[in-house]
Amino acid sequence: MILTEEHEAIRQTTAKFIDNEINPYADEWEAAGIFPAHELFKKMGDLGLLGICKPIEFGGMGLDYSYQIVFSEELGRITTGGVSMGIGVQTDMATPALARFGSDELRKEFLVPAIAGDAVFSIAVSEPHAGSDVAAIKTTAKKDGDDYIINGSKMWITNSTQADYLCLLANTSDDKPHMNKSLIVVPTNTPGISFSEKLDKLGMRSSDTAQVFFDNVRVPQRNLIGEEGHGFIYQMLQFQEERLFAAAGSLKAMEECINKTIDYTRERQIFGQSVLDNQVVHFRLAELQTEVEALRALTFDAVEGYLNGTDVTRKASMAKLKAGRLLREVTDSCMQYWGGMGFMWDNPVARAYRDTRITSIGGGADEVMLSIICKTMGTLPGRKK
Repeated sequence: MILTEEHEAIRQTTAKFIDNEINPYADEWEAAGIFPAHELFKKMGDLGLLGICKPIEFGGMGLDYSYQIVFSEELGRITTGGVSMGIGVQTDMATPALARFGSDELRKEFLVPAIAGDAVFSIAVSEPHAGSDVAAIKTTAKKDGDDYIINGSKMWITNSTQADYLCLLANTSDDKPHMNKSLIVVPTNTPGISFSEKLDKLGMRSSDTAQVFFDNVRVPQRNLIGEEGHGFIYQMLQFQEERLFAAAGSLKAMEECINKTIDYTRERQIFGQSVLDNQVVHFRLAELQTEVEALRALTFDAVEGYLNGTDVTRKASMAKLKAGRLLREVTDSCMQYWGGMGFMWDNPVARAYRDTRITSIGGGADEVMLSIICKTMGTLPGRKK
């Protein structure tokens, strides 16, 4: 993937915004357990950062996905993972299907404010019994006149307590599990919607996450994204961008850990020399950086295929799998070289250790990624390539 001056302009704008508007407040938002999504997203919308690859006619820049991935990579520099995840939900998880398959009327009503930063979106797919197994969701949306009546609940929903709209996956018929689901835009101020208290998570502490309950929630059928019964397919396509986002966003997050560890170990003295002077340390950091560069190459290669219209299911799954595992390896290895300081709650590497653990769970667990990869290789029992 060849990066141009235009790509670099997106990167610089994003970096400047992070340095001025996010990182100075990271500790404050971590302590509060929430970041001001409406305020932050409006500032990003004014810069065009929430619609980089969205259609121009609905307020986006209309650029290809390579520009979005440069933006996603730069988000890895944010020092509190909950904020980068919240932004990613808005840009790469809750709105791609709306932008691609939504009617013009629907996009004018919901996509335009999402791109402008006037509205906060959440993606409502997971349920207490159905995380990676999307086909097992039980939330229903049954027709009643011109409306859907929604009943059920969703779990682990990012941005939920601040969201204006949910991109909801629900069962709209009694057909087979992969053919009975639809994506529906649901305003959160609709009667019958309620939220749990913010969930107390291991990491991503600056992100508001809650369970959402639907009790006879009535929304117009015109809020349907695309065709009824195609929601599972649409969601699988959204997962491709979510997984590429996860892989790209991990790159600079890992490099930040490595570089901060280099700085610390250069200063930390033990047994008459800096920790960095020990060959086992500087060799290990070189190995980790090499792994990061290999993941960057895989991710960019998958993005290039995505731009060319090829099926990148295997490579996107590989990149997501590798990102989750490498984040665990990098943060754990770096924390070791900080000694006792690395075990402190407010240590930057300790925070990254907590925040990034979710990468191997959310958006399809490692085991799901492996199953997808095996399926494309024809190595699952009873399947041929």
